[in-house]
Amino acid sequence: MSEPAAYFITWSCYGQRLHGDRRGSVNPAHSTFGQAPLDPSSRMEEYARAMLKTEPVVLSAVARSVVDETIRQHCEHRKWRLEAVNVRTTHVHVVVRAPRGKPELIMGQFKSWSTRRLRESGLFLAQPVLWTKHGSTRYLWQESDVPAAVRYVLEMQDEAARYRKAPWES
Repeated sequence: MSEPAAYFITWSCYGQRLHGDRRGSVNPAHSTFGQAPLDPSSRMEEYARAMLKTEPVVLSAVARSVVDETIRQHCEHRKWRLEAVNVRTTHVHVVVRAPRGKPELIMGQFKSWSTRRLRESGLFLAQPVLWTKHGSTRYLWQESDVPAAVRYVLEMQDEAARYRKAPWES
Protein backbone atom coordinates (compact mmCIF):
# COMPACT_ATOMS: atom_id res chain seq x y z
CA MET A 1 0.00 0.00 0.00
CA SER A 2 1.30 3.47 -0.84
CA GLU A 3 1.77 6.23 1.68
CA PRO A 4 -0.70 9.08 2.09
CA ALA A 5 0.16 12.42 0.52
CA ALA A 6 -0.33 14.12 3.91
CA TYR A 7 -2.25 13.96 7.16
CA PHE A 8 -5.00 16.30 8.35
CA ILE A 9 -4.80 16.29 12.14
CA THR A 10 -7.17 18.03 14.53
CA TRP A 11 -7.41 17.93 18.31
CA SER A 12 -9.31 19.97 20.85
CA CYS A 13 -8.47 21.55 24.15
CA TYR A 14 -9.59 19.74 27.28
CA GLY A 15 -13.28 20.25 28.01
CA GLN A 16 -14.17 21.50 24.53
CA ARG A 17 -16.46 19.88 21.92
CA LEU A 18 -18.01 17.49 24.43
CA HIS A 19 -20.23 14.55 23.53
CA GLY A 20 -23.66 15.93 22.67
CA ASP A 21 -22.27 19.22 21.31
CA ARG A 22 -24.62 20.87 18.78
CA ARG A 23 -21.91 20.66 16.09
CA GLY A 24 -21.71 16.89 16.52
CA SER A 25 -19.14 14.71 18.22
CA VAL A 26 -17.72 11.21 17.91
CA ASN A 27 -17.29 8.15 20.09
CA PRO A 28 -15.93 4.67 19.31
CA ALA A 29 -19.25 3.67 17.70
CA HIS A 30 -19.37 6.86 15.59
CA SER A 31 -15.80 7.46 14.47
CA THR A 32 -15.42 5.85 11.05
CA PHE A 33 -14.65 8.20 8.16
CA GLY A 34 -17.89 9.18 6.44
CA GLN A 35 -20.04 8.00 9.32
CA ALA A 36 -22.50 10.46 10.82
CA PRO A 37 -21.43 11.98 14.15
CA LEU A 38 -23.44 11.63 17.33
CA ASP A 39 -26.67 13.59 17.32
CA PRO A 40 -26.67 16.76 19.41
CA SER A 41 -27.97 16.19 22.92
CA SER A 42 -28.03 18.83 25.64
CA ARG A 43 -28.43 16.10 28.29
CA MET A 44 -25.36 14.26 27.02
CA GLU A 45 -23.37 17.49 26.86
CA GLU A 46 -24.43 18.48 30.40
CA TYR A 47 -23.39 15.04 31.66
CA ALA A 48 -20.00 15.28 29.91
CA ARG A 49 -19.48 18.75 31.39
CA ALA A 50 -20.31 17.45 34.88
CA MET A 51 -17.68 14.71 34.44
CA LEU A 52 -14.84 17.17 33.73
CA LYS A 53 -12.11 16.98 36.34
CA THR A 54 -10.89 20.56 35.76
CA GLU A 55 -12.02 23.70 33.99
CA PRO A 56 -12.16 23.63 30.16
CA VAL A 57 -9.02 24.98 28.47
CA VAL A 58 -9.22 28.09 26.29
CA LEU A 59 -6.03 29.24 24.56
CA SER A 60 -5.20 32.94 24.78
CA ALA A 61 -3.50 34.77 21.91
CA VAL A 62 -0.14 34.23 23.65
CA ALA A 63 -0.81 30.52 24.16
CA ARG A 64 -1.95 30.15 20.55
CA SER A 65 1.29 31.74 19.39
CA VAL A 66 3.36 29.36 21.56
CA VAL A 67 1.54 26.30 20.16
CA ASP A 68 1.84 27.57 16.57
CA GLU A 69 5.59 28.17 16.91
CA THR A 70 6.10 24.81 18.65
CA ILE A 71 4.39 22.92 15.82
CA ARG A 72 6.44 24.79 13.21
CA GLN A 73 9.71 24.08 15.06
CA HIS A 74 8.85 20.42 15.57
CA CYS A 75 8.08 19.97 11.87
CA GLU A 76 11.38 21.62 10.98
CA HIS A 77 13.25 19.41 13.47
CA ARG A 78 11.61 16.24 12.11
CA LYS A 79 12.00 17.37 8.49
CA TRP A 80 8.24 17.18 7.99
CA ARG A 81 6.62 19.58 5.56
CA LEU A 82 4.03 21.67 7.34
CA GLU A 83 1.35 22.54 4.82
CA ALA A 84 -0.95 24.42 7.21
CA VAL A 85 -1.46 25.09 10.91
CA ASN A 86 -4.22 27.03 12.62
CA VAL A 87 -4.29 27.20 16.40
CA ARG A 88 -7.75 28.24 17.57
CA THR A 89 -8.90 29.10 21.08
CA THR A 90 -10.43 25.64 21.55
CA HIS A 91 -8.73 23.37 19.01
CA VAL A 92 -5.78 22.95 16.63
CA HIS A 93 -5.71 22.01 12.93
CA VAL A 94 -2.55 20.78 11.18
CA VAL A 95 -1.92 19.51 7.65
CA VAL A 96 1.50 17.87 7.51
CA ARG A 97 3.53 15.67 5.18
CA ALA A 98 5.44 13.18 7.29
CA PRO A 99 6.80 10.27 5.24
CA ARG A 100 6.61 6.96 7.10
CA GLY A 101 4.82 8.77 9.91
CA LYS A 102 1.85 7.59 11.91
CA PRO A 103 -0.63 10.45 12.42
CA GLU A 104 -1.56 9.35 15.93
CA LEU A 105 2.11 9.55 16.96
CA ILE A 106 2.57 12.85 15.13
CA MET A 107 -0.42 14.32 16.94
CA GLY A 108 0.94 13.01 20.25
CA GLN A 109 4.27 14.71 19.61
CA PHE A 110 2.59 18.01 18.73
CA LYS A 111 0.48 17.86 21.88
CA SER A 112 3.39 16.85 24.15
CA TRP A 113 5.78 19.49 22.86
CA SER A 114 3.07 22.16 22.91
CA THR A 115 2.26 21.34 26.53
CA ARG A 116 5.94 21.50 27.45
CA ARG A 117 6.47 24.87 25.73
CA LEU A 118 3.28 26.33 27.22
CA ARG A 119 4.42 25.37 30.71
CA GLU A 120 7.95 26.71 30.04
CA SER A 121 6.23 29.97 29.07
CA GLY A 122 4.49 30.04 32.45
CA LEU A 123 1.08 29.18 31.02
CA PHE A 124 -1.35 26.56 32.36
CA LEU A 125 0.97 25.61 35.22
CA ALA A 126 -1.94 24.54 37.45
CA GLN A 127 -3.92 22.84 34.66
CA PRO A 128 -3.13 19.10 34.76
CA VAL A 129 -4.55 18.30 31.31
CA LEU A 130 -4.55 20.63 28.29
CA TRP A 131 -5.81 18.44 25.46
CA THR A 132 -8.45 15.81 24.79
CA LYS A 133 -7.22 12.21 24.80
CA HIS A 134 -7.21 11.77 21.05
CA GLY A 135 -8.41 13.80 18.09
CA SER A 136 -9.00 13.38 14.38
CA THR A 137 -6.29 11.85 12.19
CA ARG A 138 -7.36 11.89 8.55
CA TYR A 139 -5.22 10.31 5.89
CA LEU A 140 -5.07 12.42 2.73
CA TRP A 141 -4.37 9.63 0.27
CA GLN A 142 -4.47 11.67 -2.92
CA GLU A 143 -2.30 14.68 -3.69
CA SER A 144 -5.49 16.37 -4.88
CA ASP A 145 -6.93 16.11 -1.33
CA VAL A 146 -4.22 18.29 0.20
CA PRO A 147 -5.24 21.73 -1.18
CA ALA A 148 -8.80 21.36 0.13
CA ALA A 149 -7.53 20.48 3.62
CA VAL A 150 -5.08 23.41 3.55
CA ARG A 151 -7.84 25.76 2.42
CA TYR A 152 -10.12 24.54 5.20
CA VAL A 153 -7.42 25.08 7.82
CA LEU A 154 -6.25 28.48 6.59
CA GLU A 155 -9.38 30.05 5.12
CA MET A 156 -12.49 28.44 6.52
CA GLN A 157 -12.05 28.97 10.26
CA ASP A 158 -13.04 32.61 10.57
CA GLU A 159 -12.86 35.94 8.81
CA ALA A 160 -9.49 36.86 10.34
CA ALA A 161 -7.87 33.69 9.06
CA ARG A 162 -9.07 34.02 5.47
CA TYR A 163 -5.96 35.96 4.44
CA ARG A 164 -3.33 33.97 6.31
CA LYS A 165 -0.56 32.64 4.08
CA ALA A 166 0.54 29.04 3.93
CA PRO A 167 3.74 28.31 5.94
CA TRP A 168 5.93 28.12 2.83
CA GLU A 169 4.70 31.56 1.63
CA SER A 170 5.98 33.44 4.71
